[in-house]
Amino acid sequence: MKIPALFQLRILNLALRSLFSRAYTMDFPRKPFEARPEFRGRPRYHEEDCIGCTACANVCPSGCIDVIDEPAAKKPVRKLVHHHDRCVQCGQCQRCCTTEKGIILSNEWNFSGYSSEEFTHGIEKELLLCEVCGGILAPKDQIKWLAERLGPLAFCNPTVMLVSHKELAVVDEGIQKNTEFPERAKRINIQCPHCRRKTSFTA
Repeated sequence: MKIPALFQLRILNLALRSLFSRAYTMDFPRKPFEARPEFRGRPRYHEEDCIGCTACANVCPSGCIDVIDEPAAKKPVRKLVHHHDRCVQCGQCQRCCTTEKGIILSNEWNFSGYSSEEFTHGIEKELLLCEVCGGILAPKDQIKWLAERLGPLAFCNPTVMLVSHKELAVVDEGIQKNTEFPERAKRINIQCPHCRRKTSFTA
């Protein structure tokens, strides 16, 4: 098939322009690649802003965030572990983050590594346990965040109130417990909703 003369001239024009112009591609790897600000790269947890609420794990479509609760440990903790080798950088974790700053997509684009540890990133959050049954309530940072958001309304819930008071260093030592009505004394304790309902109705 014969190429039309006009088309040949267009090809020649493009070839000459490419010959005497700068290269369109970047000079990588001799110069480091800098991603654009809107680039969706490797997600990173920010420990000071994450409250351990697991919203990121609940909305992750690829299931790359593991939630590991260890209530029986010496210091009860919740571990949030992100597996980069399963992540699709969709940004749902950042979009649905409760604090909007707990996990943020960075500009990191190079995911290469030599061991499985290089593909994981996580944080630990101290867990708050029910003082009656020992069940998991929530991470302590989540209750503190809730108390800050509620302000004076935090006094409506004894558990939230007690956690906020502990942050204010309110001393509760030396308070006499009510031994005549033990269930009534449990009302001013850190409790899960089930135990709170039980002690409220039986006292």
